[in-house]
Amino acid sequence: MRTNLPTVGLRWRRAIAVIMAIALGSLVTSCGRESVTGVQVMVNRVVSGNTIEVRGTGAEAKRLETVRLLGIEAPDLRQQPWGLQAQEALAQLVVGQSLWLEFEAGEARDRLGRLLAYAWRGEVLVNERLVFEGRAMPASRSGWLKYDRRLFYAQERARILQLGIWNPQQPMRLRPAEFRRQNPA
Repeated sequence: MRTNLPTVGLRWRRAIAVIMAIALGSLVTSCGRESVTGVQVMVNRVVSGNTIEVRGTGAEAKRLETVRLLGIEAPDLRQQPWGLQAQEALAQLVVGQSLWLEFEAGEARDRLGRLLAYAWRGEVLVNERLVFEGRAMPASRSGWLKYDRRLFYAQERARILQLGIWNPQQPMRLRPAEFRRQNPA
C-alpha cells in the first residue's frame, strides 16, 4: 500500500518533522570545533543576547573588549520577552567561563567598534547554541560565513520544534533589525 504524503494526517506529519528536527539537531551538535585559530578569553558579563564583554588572558588580562557574536541576530533587549530571554540564555552559557574566540577573515570589528567573533565553549559553538534553542536567528546580512550552514540548520530545528522566538503561542513578529528601525533608541 502506498501512502501519499498529503493524505497523511497533520499529527503524523508533525511527528515526522519533530523526528527529523531531532536527528538534524544531533547531527549539528555532533559537528564539533574544527581546528580553530583565535584567542582565549574570560567572559566578564553579557551585554545583550548577542554581545559579551570579555577579558583577555595572560598579559592581556586587564584589557576589556566587547564582542558581538558573528552570524547571529538576537532580539533587541526592548523586544520583550525575547530580548531578556536571549540575554539570560547567553549568560547561562558563558558568564564566568573561558571561551575561545574565532574570527572570520575580513572585518574584525563592526561599526560600533565591537570585535566580531564566533565563541566556543569547549566543543560548543555558542552562536549556534543560541539559534538552536530559539533565542537568536542567523543574521540575514551575514553573507557566506564559515558557519552559515550550521546556523541555518539550527534555526530550522528551532522552528520545527517551535522553540523560543518560534513559539506559536508567543511568536516574535519582527526581526531585531526591523524592530530597531521602527523603535529608534
